[in-house]
Amino acid sequence: MNRLIIVLFSLYTSAAFSQDVKGKVADNANSAIAGATVSWVGKPVTAVMTDENGMFTIARIPSEDRLAFSFIGFKPDTLYVTEDRFYAVFLKESSTDLDEVVVKTSGTTLDKMSPIHTQIISSKELVKAACCNLSESFETNASISVGNTDAVTGSRQIQLLGMSGSYVQTTLENIPAIRGLGQTFGMNYIPGTWIQSIDIGKGVGSVVTGADNMVGQVNVELKKPDLPEKMLVNMYFNNFGRAEANLNIARKLKNEKWSYALLTHGSLLKSEIDRNDDGFRDLPKYHQVNLFNRWKYGGERMMAQFGGRFLSENRAGGQTGFKSNAATPGLYGFVNHTQRYEVFSKTALLFPEAPYRGLGLILNGTIHDSESSFGKTPYLGKQTTLYSNLIYQDIFGNTNHTYKTGASFVNDVFDEQYGSIYLDRNEVVPGVFFEYNYKSTDKTSILVGLRNDFHNLYGNFFLPRIHIMQKLAPRHTLRLSAGKGYRVPNPFAEGYGLLVSSRTVRILEELRPEVSWTFGGSYVIDFLPNLSLSGEFYHTRFENQMIVDMEHDGYLYFYNLQGKSRTNSALIELNYGPVNRWEFKMGYRYVNNKQTVGKPMGEKVLMDKMFLPQDRLLVNAAYSFPYEKWKIDATLHVNGRQRIPVGHAVSDKMSYAEMQSQYAPTYMNINGQISRNYPKLEVYLGGENLTGFTMKNPVISADQPFGPEFDAGKIWGPVTGATVYTGFRYKIK
Repeated sequence: MNRLIIVLFSLYTSAAFSQDVKGKVADNANSAIAGATVSWVGKPVTAVMTDENGMFTIARIPSEDRLAFSFIGFKPDTLYVTEDRFYAVFLKESSTDLDEVVVKTSGTTLDKMSPIHTQIISSKELVKAACCNLSESFETNASISVGNTDAVTGSRQIQLLGMSGSYVQTTLENIPAIRGLGQTFGMNYIPGTWIQSIDIGKGVGSVVTGADNMVGQVNVELKKPDLPEKMLVNMYFNNFGRAEANLNIARKLKNEKWSYALLTHGSLLKSEIDRNDDGFRDLPKYHQVNLFNRWKYGGERMMAQFGGRFLSENRAGGQTGFKSNAATPGLYGFVNHTQRYEVFSKTALLFPEAPYRGLGLILNGTIHDSESSFGKTPYLGKQTTLYSNLIYQDIFGNTNHTYKTGASFVNDVFDEQYGSIYLDRNEVVPGVFFEYNYKSTDKTSILVGLRNDFHNLYGNFFLPRIHIMQKLAPRHTLRLSAGKGYRVPNPFAEGYGLLVSSRTVRILEELRPEVSWTFGGSYVIDFLPNLSLSGEFYHTRFENQMIVDMEHDGYLYFYNLQGKSRTNSALIELNYGPVNRWEFKMGYRYVNNKQTVGKPMGEKVLMDKMFLPQDRLLVNAAYSFPYEKWKIDATLHVNGRQRIPVGHAVSDKMSYAEMQSQYAPTYMNINGQISRNYPKLEVYLGGENLTGFTMKNPVISADQPFGPEFDAGKIWGPVTGATVYTGFRYKIK
């Protein structure tokens, strides 16, 4: 299906599918206002009432972006809804002179109405750092950590609940995005200036979006065509010579029902950086062009979005002076050329007389074509994908009982070759799902989902899931979840960074789908409106898992799990603010991840997973001067010890049970940024890894890259030192 021009008619309109607007209405003393009326401006039929705690949930209406609030004794007012987040709304008494709704919110909030523990990172939080792409958008988040996969390619991967990003479903507006071969550099392919907000759901996700949200879901909302921001120009430069330029344009046409957006991105790094003098570039040279065009139609009874995306990127790493295998045959080099094409559409039928009802169809088509070489070994990978999801939403009796049901279809065609190893397959996966949600005001919410997929290669998969939210007291909320997930592993895409070595790749058997169960929950205490403490614990256990084994020097093994594999992840987080222009957050995470290895020697030994910090501490503080003219932000990361392979030659026949464990040391780094705001312009100056900490000898046997001991994949910390950057954002509304 190289010949693909597939129309992705991706629906998920905010109105019809759980993209509700949620918030709380309070008075000037922050006391909840029960019985306040909330409706879309000019549409009184959409009105809802706040409950005894001032909480409200109202379904989105296409083409509407203003909410009206009213209550006896208070000034009626309106609020522009421009982001998908929780709104804290403070009404003024009618005797006051103010005539605006005051919105006080931190950059990261918790979706208080969802039974799934979901953090919402707003655009306010994203501008606390440069956020050049999605992988750099979690610097101030305690739940997700991001690290390099190796010392040469520049590939970065996230970790959530102690698991790699392969087990976290990453979606663009609820359309599966970073998956399959796109996992290698996919986090770098979503520019930060395109992002409106990010939702981080923990534990198994909704059955509506698929089966591979095994430990969580990261949903990225992009800038919308009909938002007030008509143009954004962003420029970024750092001390390594990296430069980026972004131009976003959004317009409403004369026919107010139509709007469009053009999101553009270009970036490059042409400098050859080798600060540790090991003869290898610390960062790969690269250049990327990334374009995204979308159109939106919003009518009373139908809403549609459609468009397309194109990406082209070239990377070149390895020894300094390397140009190509043909031009510099004596030097070790890494090259990658990727082209990605995507077309999409979102279509929904709406029922204004019943805003809780909707029927939508999501269609998405993608071609991902990648060519790489690791030294003299070539890798060719191509994935062609067709995705569709038909969703119907309605109620049983009243809005306390809602449900979603539908059918999905995924067709993935993989063509891969690494050296003499071929991995070709054609996956056809039809599926059906049903999800029921019970809500009792804002105190109780139960989400039960059932999904059944039939895989043409691996058979039937039945996935039950449940999420429960219960308010035990006005300021105490308990969430619990449990469920099953599965995915088909992609060894070369997921072990991409480990290929930068002299290791011989051995796939010991046919790799079966990974199947897991995840259980856990969270407890949140809101001491004050601006002070909260949350704790969470999740346990993931695998029935089958792809084991990536690099315990023996010279070999990289892939095989199916034979024994136990389980992960325990705990996080405690404190959030304070905004109060008097201050915001403060602190989070501590503990992870224990063990899996059974040893199949190359016929053994079953339970060992700590490699390159995963057991502890992580994050402290973030931000201060805004009056009128937010100046903003200062600082973040401290402390990464605990993590197991790294000692390295044993297979010829030594070293038993896994006799292997000694070696751990990387604890290290910390500091990020900071200061920005100056003008009416239309924001100028920022910042730094990352300001402690300058770097690994010693990140490339093993760098002086003999074609020798038997060469390895650039044993990475547990930063490869480059301090980064200093500057840039500006110019907006027109």
